[in-house]
Amino acid sequence: MTAVLRPTAEQQYAAELEAVAAQDDRQRPPNWRLSPRAVVTYVLGGTLADGTVISPKYVGSRRLVEVAVGTLVTDRALLLVGVPGTAKSWLSEHLAAAVSGDSTLVVQGTAGTSEDQVRYGWNYARLIAEGPSENALVPSPVMKGMQQGSVVRVEELTRMPSEVQDSFITVLSEKSLPVPELNSQIQAVPGFTVIATANDRDRGVNQMSSALARRFNTVVLPPPATEDAEVEIVITRAQQLGKALQLPAEPPALDEVRRVVRIFRELRNGSTVDGRTQLKKPSGSLSTAEAISVIANGMALAGHFGDGTLGADELASGLIGSVIKDRVSDATVWQEYLETVLKERAEWRDLYRACLDASGD
Repeated sequence: MTAVLRPTAEQQYAAELEAVAAQDDRQRPPNWRLSPRAVVTYVLGGTLADGTVISPKYVGSRRLVEVAVGTLVTDRALLLVGVPGTAKSWLSEHLAAAVSGDSTLVVQGTAGTSEDQVRYGWNYARLIAEGPSENALVPSPVMKGMQQGSVVRVEELTRMPSEVQDSFITVLSEKSLPVPELNSQIQAVPGFTVIATANDRDRGVNQMSSALARRFNTVVLPPPATEDAEVEIVITRAQQLGKALQLPAEPPALDEVRRVVRIFRELRNGSTVDGRTQLKKPSGSLSTAEAISVIANGMALAGHFGDGTLGADELASGLIGSVIKDRVSDATVWQEYLETVLKERAEWRDLYRACLDASGD
């Protein structure tokens, strides 16, 4: 297969999905590739009976993942909610890959998402030539999922206009999609369900109607509970990115990753890790995903413009770019953190100087 920049979950982890399926002897819901318990094993990782090691795709509460998978077994849709960077899209993709073997049935929510993208569209050349017909119909991912009995992913549901969001009400409650132009309807086959993601931190969020919200079972994904858990996530994903992008740099050292994660957590929480110093919070979310980006960017700089080893100089510009989103308020927050926290940590003096140099101070 031709190399691609970003394989889908079912492509990248095909061997693991096959290994889990081969030893999955539990009951599978209709049109599911794996049993619910096997889906959880694939997502959280573990060692199979034959010794095959399954890598963790999501680091977090097992019960939370079990509740999410349990929801997909029922007739209710799943809504994953959390602040930006809590792996909502990542988890939804892997759940879809494990359940249906296909994570590509996606509706991307934006302010410009139309009802046609949720329901169906038309091939206008055929529509003009033949009139309304099944051949002129262009199915949406939702329609395809209903016909195939597959999981459909809806990214950033609350970014869609409210009237477009409500297009899902009939689909989720009646499990059917009316096509009045053909005097017919599409009825979902077993296995069809929807996994939607949403956050309330970004601008442009549209409140869900109560009618739509009732048709979802909501699972809140929290940020990583501990620094060690977040460090593990960042190291794993940064190494994966480095390999996929063929960066000529060594894997990031644990100490460097921990420094980035601690800075993010302290600014995110508004206090130092020991609780002695209260800090102003920046306007950005400083998510785990952004920490991964800082490390990956640093690896690119180290590999192409340095000696291949990630250090303070490579981290500084990425840190500044992640923290300072508002050039006025965030610059003040960052300067205060530099002088009251970073400067006082003797073992972090190299990072302090690198950040001063990168900011031109």
